[in-house]
Amino acid sequence: MTLSNNAPPAPDRLVNLAAARARHGDRVDLMVQKVRTGDPLADAVVAELDALGRPARAALQRGLAEGRASVPDAPPGVAALLDQVETVPGWVASDLLDAGDRTSLAVPPHWRGLAFAGGSLAHTYRSPAIARLLVGTGRLTSTAPRRLAETGLWNASVVLPGGLRHGAPGYVQTVQVRLLHARVRASATAHGWDAARWGVPINQADTARTWLDFTVVPFTFLEGIGYRLTDEEQARLYRYWWYVGHLLGLDEELFLGIGNHEQAGELLDLVDSTSEAPDENSRALVGALFDAATTNLAAVPRSPMDAAGWRDLLNALAGRYHGEAATALGIPESPVTSVLPLLAAGEAKARRYQLQVPGAVQEAVDDGVLAFRGLIAALGDGNAAYQDHVAAR
Repeated sequence: MTLSNNAPPAPDRLVNLAAARARHGDRVDLMVQKVRTGDPLADAVVAELDALGRPARAALQRGLAEGRASVPDAPPGVAALLDQVETVPGWVASDLLDAGDRTSLAVPPHWRGLAFAGGSLAHTYRSPAIARLLVGTGRLTSTAPRRLAETGLWNASVVLPGGLRHGAPGYVQTVQVRLLHARVRASATAHGWDAARWGVPINQADTARTWLDFTVVPFTFLEGIGYRLTDEEQARLYRYWWYVGHLLGLDEELFLGIGNHEQAGELLDLVDSTSEAPDENSRALVGALFDAATTNLAAVPRSPMDAAGWRDLLNALAGRYHGEAATALGIPESPVTSVLPLLAAGEAKARRYQLQVPGAVQEAVDDGVLAFRGLIAALGDGNAAYQDHVAAR
């Protein structure tokens, strides 16, 4: 697609468009369009919640848990959203939903924690537009452990077997996250958000970044320690997360058809290469995130390192993954960077063994299921927290 000559100029947050166009062609125009686009269905629900109050919230929660048919008199905005999320696209593979995200479940917990913090969330915070919104809430830097736990709880609910079935925790919480994004959009807009500078708050391009932050980003991060996916594992990962993207309200043209890291990497490059460098808000969020993540890793029973040791390893891995952006993110050089090749060689050997021994991958998946269910049991049901955020005006 090519933007009309009458179209308004691209938001100032988008940079290096000529260079990006040389690599990605007309997909640059798509990025410009998506930075200006929110989520009309979710935005309408938030407006309806504000106008109608408790009855609308009750209809929404019952509809998510029990289905659209349980709320025949739901307000029109709530009804439209429920109709959309309950309509399962034809490209959804039912067997994948029953099995869960086996690719993510098989990752050892300590590597998963490092990739989650140093890859997924740090990459989210690389965007100054997203970081500006999050710091503006006045919560993330001071309550990073709770926010880290909430995001981890959502991720656990999403990847577990059956987690995305209608009414299941992953399904409900994903739609709640979508509505939380709409709540943030409404609040930021009401408080004078500069859309000409930053685009629509939590726009489609930002949601695409989030989708990438749970697919290509953490697993590319893990390649730095020798944990590589097979072609089949990549295909299963993306096919599963297509449906997560759908539930999050992400436009299909941004994700549908992506089936491996190479294809996802093209979208990732388009997102990253047109984004400004991390700023002071990004650095504040990453610093608080790394403090919380390494404290959690050190607190695990029989942890091989204290928080300082985990921080050195996290800094080394994150520094290698983020490259030139690491300095802008406030990630310091690490004394253990030089040993990463040895670490990667050992993990690559263990990974080859896992893939070759019958039943080894299934055992890892089973361990992951137990670990995630234990996390959910420890943290409790996250639905109430998301409901509070969505309902807050």
